[in-house]
Amino acid sequence: MRILVVNTGSSSVKLRLLDSTDTVLASHDLPVIGGRVPHDEIVTEIRGMPAIDAVGHRVVHGGPDFSGPRVLDERVLRRLHEFVDLAPLHQPKALAGIDAASVALPDVPAVACFDTAFHADLPPESTTYAIPERWRREYGLRRYGFQGLSFAYATRRAEEILGRDPGRLVIAHLGSGASLAAVHGGRSLDTTMGFTPDEGLVMATRSGSVDPGMLMWLLRRPGIDLESLSAGLEQEGGLVALAGTADMAEIVRRFHAGQPHPRLALDVYLHRLRAGICAMAAALCGIDTLVFTGGVGENAPMVRSGAAAGLVFLGLAIDGTTNADTTGDADISSEESDVSTLVVSAREDIQIATEVRRVLDHR
Repeated sequence: MRILVVNTGSSSVKLRLLDSTDTVLASHDLPVIGGRVPHDEIVTEIRGMPAIDAVGHRVVHGGPDFSGPRVLDERVLRRLHEFVDLAPLHQPKALAGIDAASVALPDVPAVACFDTAFHADLPPESTTYAIPERWRREYGLRRYGFQGLSFAYATRRAEEILGRDPGRLVIAHLGSGASLAAVHGGRSLDTTMGFTPDEGLVMATRSGSVDPGMLMWLLRRPGIDLESLSAGLEQEGGLVALAGTADMAEIVRRFHAGQPHPRLALDVYLHRLRAGICAMAAALCGIDTLVFTGGVGENAPMVRSGAAAGLVFLGLAIDGTTNADTTGDADISSEESDVSTLVVSAREDIQIATEVRRVLDHR
């Protein structure tokens, strides 16, 4: 079964055609410019690929309905449209990708694979906000967690690299979006993103967690309305607010050039990251394995070493040379470390293809 994976993110659309052994037969990335998914370009690229048996789509938010992949039909699509306001940066783009692929391949079965699904059985203490019960009941307010496709793949891959159960596993997916997950026995026990993908760590353009009282204070100020508040938190916050760029490689370059803003950006980013890793370790009552994945997690040795430097008290230490030189999947732990630290290439395409096969084989 040859599966086309359509991974529509906030800044790009990644098309990957995988065969039954997860070998990539065709690959193309298209930019999302000005928030617009390039519909016609997607159709053209898909039509130029070899024969396709099924399509798998990454969809950020499955809401309360979808705890696993679903074959796309009119009913599923209607529900996905209802979740747009829960993930406004991502959900509309995923739906646009689904529409483009359906134009190119109208008779090919398509499956939605959800970033929230990996966290569907989080324990109540991890999902429940301490807010009025009537709000939780009437509006369905709870912590969902996201980036689950990456976490699911990293969990399997960590076991393959180590050749054993990774034990109490903390995964750091650090990319344009960034979050942590505490995993044990293949189950997510806690994560840093919440009701929306805005909670938690500092990200490329998203602020991460902020004081809700500050937001209410801002809304009382002249010139601040819900639209400007949303833009400030989701599009003008995070690294771009602290360093003037969302590109971590550029921030590191400017840091080494002695510029002050990148230093502050890195300090804030690493402070929140270390604190988050410690919180995930607390949810697991310890840590046996730490995984870095995502564009920053894979390609920024300075971020990995900066995080590890503040986690020595957990028994974690990395090998400086291996950390600096590694490319691709690797174990970067030092010999004296009690915690295994791994770098895992993010392969959401493989996870999506795996889920598509499972759903269609069952059907």
